[in-house]
Order: sequence, then structure tokens, then C-alpha cells
Amino acid sequence: MVKRAITLGGGGPAAGLHIGVLEALAEDKIEFEVWALSCIGAWVGIVYHVYNTFDKNQTRAKLTYKFFRDGVFRDDESYEHFPINRAFAPDFGSNIRALREFVTDPDSYSDFRWQPEKIVEYVRSLLKDKPSVNWSEGDLYRWILNEVMAPNPFIRYLTSMMYLSKVNGLSRINYPNSEFMKSIEFEKLKDLAPHVFHNAWNLDNQQLALFSNHPFKNKNKEYEYVDFIDARTLCACSALPYIEETVEIDKFTYCEGALVDTVNFQSLLEEHGDLEEVWISRIVDSHQIRKPENLVDAQSNLCQLFAATVGEDDVKLFKYHVVERGWKGKVVEIHVPAHINFKWNHSNLGNSRTLGYLAAKQAIAADRAGRGKTVNGVLFINNDPTGDPKWLELRDQYYPHLRRAAEQHEIMSLDRLEEKVRGGLDRR
Repeated sequence: MVKRAITLGGGGPAAGLHIGVLEALAEDKIEFEVWALSCIGAWVGIVYHVYNTFDKNQTRAKLTYKFFRDGVFRDDESYEHFPINRAFAPDFGSNIRALREFVTDPDSYSDFRWQPEKIVEYVRSLLKDKPSVNWSEGDLYRWILNEVMAPNPFIRYLTSMMYLSKVNGLSRINYPNSEFMKSIEFEKLKDLAPHVFHNAWNLDNQQLALFSNHPFKNKNKEYEYVDFIDARTLCACSALPYIEETVEIDKFTYCEGALVDTVNFQSLLEEHGDLEEVWISRIVDSHQIRKPENLVDAQSNLCQLFAATVGEDDVKLFKYHVVERGWKGKVVEIHVPAHINFKWNHSNLGNSRTLGYLAAKQAIAADRAGRGKTVNGVLFINNDPTGDPKWLELRDQYYPHLRRAAEQHEIMSLDRLEEKVRGGLDRR
């Protein structure tokens, strides 16, 4: 039996791509003994293994899809005017405590004084040095910021309350005792044969931490190894600073590790040097970034631009290092198309799932056809799928159907649409 590993990278609202990828791989009975996960890839990979009622009429991929559809993503109509996913709960308790501490701290009022001399000084310098200056819109707004708002004690107080109180995230997902988190039966991971692990960044030790369902054997000093996975570790691996609150585990504070190491390549090969194949599902790339139309889009771009860059670079570095270290094996890349957005709504989840399915089918076909290149004993499969006419045909053929379904809010008929997609694949 071939020993394979799969890496599921981060990408937040692009989670459906991973689900579609796993669905296609399972259909072709491609199994993995090692799962290297980060951020949303950890959520998908862990839910895929444990959120399973063992209903014979349901596949793991379908159960995973339902978990995200009902527990994380929001229906299109609601999302239109409430663009927040279902799992991002505000931490009202901590926020109230932080604001109460701020307003009752005497030091918060130490700078509570008017500074009119700064305004006068600035205006005088303008009249003296530039009597005929023509102010632009930017000059005016800059003057308001620095010479009107900054010297005003009330505005300074409100600004410091907003930015300097002990509120460290817009939302919180780390509620281990919530019904949402308890629905993920983490204990089942201990009985799994595959080695499943995910990362997070230890902010105290400034070190990447790896959380696993089985003990690690070949430990590298560069990493912190923790032989368990639970609700806290899963929340920690997706605690993107500013977006999500950090997570404390055993007196250490953790945040997302995906932007440090997207898919744990170094630890993957050090721990499992006998791997014969590594399949890569990296769901974010720079071609998916769209021109922002509002603050929600801008915030998504802030996250995804970094994720795309780090992910692309990590894959390139991995290819370089496996050749340099003399590893003999096969690397199969699953390239997902850019026809998605970063909205936490049902349309995006469904579209992503179908496109991920198509991408995996294309990668599987490329693997079976041996379309790749060997470099110093390492076989790289599907390095550039844009050279595959069938992939371009499938991508361009089915995306218009997906787009129309999303616009008409008909994404709930996804099963019917998937039948068309699979029919098209089977005919080829």
C-alpha cells in the first residue's frame, strides 16, 4: 500500500474547495495515512474525520458539507445584510470587562487636556510659510486628523478606548462548552489510524506548535509538540489576530499558524520520511483576490493576500527542499480555480465545493496519466494545470451554471448540479 500524506492549507471562506477535493479523492478511493492541516484546512480535516454519524446513506464529505453549511456559513439572503459567519460570536463578556477596566482606570484620563496651541501653531506656520497654498482634499483631511482631532481630549479618549483597551479581537470562536464545539467529537481522533496534526503559533515562546492525535516520534527543536487535539487547539489554529481572539492553553497564548507555515512541510517529512506521495490542496492563490467594494471585501483581502503569498511560497520551497534532501517520491498538486469569493454564504460554499471536486478530479486524471516532471528522483504531478485542455474546458463549462445558480439563490439544488458535473466528467 502506498503511504500518502495530504496537506490542507488555510483560506477561511474557501473551505468548500477542501470539501470538494476530499469528496473526489474518496470517490476514487485515494486514502491518506498522514493529514497535515492548518487554519480552515484543520477544521475541514478534523470535522471530516470525527463529525460522522456513520450513517451509511451519507458520505463523510456530505456530512462535512452539512456541518459547515448549517454551523458556519450563512444563507445568502441573511448574509446580504449581515455579512458575518455563524461561528464568529462576539465576546461580549470580555469586551465589557475590558471597557469597564479602561473607563475606571485613572491613567485613561491623564491626557485629558485641550491643546489649542497646536492648532494655532500649525495655522500660523501655514500662513507664514505658504501664504498662497492651494489645499487639496487630502490636505484638508490630513489637517482635520492631526490638528483638529488629535489635540481634542474627547476624541483622544474615545480613540484610545477603541484601540488601546484590552479588546484583542473582533470576535471569538473559542467556546469549548458550546453545543457547536461539542458537536465535534474530538475523542474519536484518538482511535483513528491516520496521523492527523495541525499547527498554531505560540506567542509566548515565539514557536510553531503542532497538535496531534498520535505522539510524534522525530521531534525537531524548532517546534513545540503537543500530543492532543481538542476544541481549544482547533480554535487556536484559526485565531487570526484582529479577526479572532487569541486562545490560551496551559498558560500559553496561541494564534493562527498558517501564515507562518501553511501546510507544515518541514515537520511532515521529518516525522514521516517514508512517505511515497504528498498531495497538496492549497485553496488560496493571488488570482482569487478581487477589487474590494466595501469594508467586508477589504478585510477579506487583508487576510487572503498574505495567505496567498505565503501559501504559494511554501509550495515552491517544499519543491526545492524535497529535491535538495534527496527524498524520492511523488508530489501531486491540486490546483483550484479562482472562480470563488470570500463570502461566508451558502452560494460560495456550494460553488467552492463543486469547483474543488473538479480540481481534484483533474489532478487525479493527471496523476493516472503520469503528466508530470521528474527532478532528481522526485516526480511532480500537475505542476501547471493550465496546460490541460480538459481542465480548462470543464472549468469554463460549469462555472456559468454555478454563477447563475448563485445569483438566483438556487444553490440548495447543488446535488442536481453536481450530477451534471459528474456526468460531464464521466463522459470524458
